[in-house]
Amino acid sequence: MAHRRSSEVIMQSSEPEPRVVVGVDGSPSSYAALRWAVRYARLVGGVVETVHAWDTPSDVGWTGPAIDPEFDLEQARERFTEELDGVFADEQRPAGLREHLVEGDPSEVLIRASQGAEVLVVGSRGRGAFRRAMLGSVSQRCAQHAACPVVVVRQDHDRAH
Repeated sequence: MAHRRSSEVIMQSSEPEPRVVVGVDGSPSSYAALRWAVRYARLVGGVVETVHAWDTPSDVGWTGPAIDPEFDLEQARERFTEELDGVFADEQRPAGLREHLVEGDPSEVLIRASQGAEVLVVGSRGRGAFRRAMLGSVSQRCAQHAACPVVVVRQDHDRAH
């Protein structure tokens, strides 16, 4: 009996690090969300998984000239790298920061990424056109459908309004 208990303790101590998933879309509130996620991950001994979702316009029913998916992917990759470089311009990227560039609807991508996560962190408003909305459509859908707790982070100057 005592032997079984000690093996249970070993199994519990080998649990993976908590995953802190954060959506990054280039908006100031997503940068604030990333900074929050990094601080939280340090507190809980977790890892930060940054997720940047991108859509090929033709995939969502837009009309217009055909878009080369490889070119679109390269643009998304460059933008994601620039965004992360901008957030961590004054410091090194946190050790173990995981970067995921995923094609698809941002809310669906983040909801899938929330499976098994400690927490999902999103900005209050993304790059969408409805700047006056208190909560963006992606953050609202994530708050309603994620498989883990969701933290919605507002950009610092949003608090004054």
